[in-house]
Amino acid sequence: MATDTVLKAEGLTKDFRGFRAVDGVDLSVLRGTVHALIGPNGAGKTTCFNLLTKFLSPSAGRITYKGQDITGMKPAAVARLGLVRSFQISAVFGEMSVNDNIRIALQRRRGHSYDFWRSQRILAELNQEAAELADSVGLSSFLPTPAKELSYGRKRALELATTLALDPEMLLLDEPMAGMGHEDVERTTELIRKIAASRTILMVEHNLSVVATLSNTITVLARGKVLAQGDYKTVSGDPRVVEAYIGSGHA
Repeated sequence: MATDTVLKAEGLTKDFRGFRAVDGVDLSVLRGTVHALIGPNGAGKTTCFNLLTKFLSPSAGRITYKGQDITGMKPAAVARLGLVRSFQISAVFGEMSVNDNIRIALQRRRGHSYDFWRSQRILAELNQEAAELADSVGLSSFLPTPAKELSYGRKRALELATTLALDPEMLLLDEPMAGMGHEDVERTTELIRKIAASRTILMVEHNLSVVATLSNTITVLARGKVLAQGDYKTVSGDPRVVEAYIGSGHA
């Protein structure tokens, strides 16, 4: 496993009308690892995640990706560099099939919009790659199925497939297990483990069992600041982390 830093934040800060949601966060994500960002409600996880993915602009601090300063970049420009995020709410086209959802993403990677008037031959060229991506997320038997007919967990799997279609070097996952039942959590955990074999992943996740299973490194936020960082054994044994969770009503 390589040890070079892919994504780095230095002094990352975000103020909202006098309220400091993120306060001087330093974060380094190493290539080839799964890095989790956790913390009790109100800790600043989502704000920090949105800063790193450029959906918010920092009040102060610096963000670099593969050594390049991306602090002032727009989300689309960052995505073109290979840094791609998912969202808490599944973002797929419900009326379209699994196959067509993935083909849309494949065309976006190639710099084209999805043109329904393109010849079937041209669109069919994408079918093999779409089928391979569907297989990679356990959706091979659902290719012709409208996305709206998929279970919630499988919609999230489709979202991962469309994200992977962009061929990102690094994935940022925003609460990938949100709203899932036990079976879907297990399936998605294995899917993320499979994806992580060839990519770097940063995820915000509330399910601490998933965090313990998947993560190489965990950064714990509390009140907008880094409270602790390390592997699961290190952070789970930190009295400050235990106090932060118990004090906020978490087990």
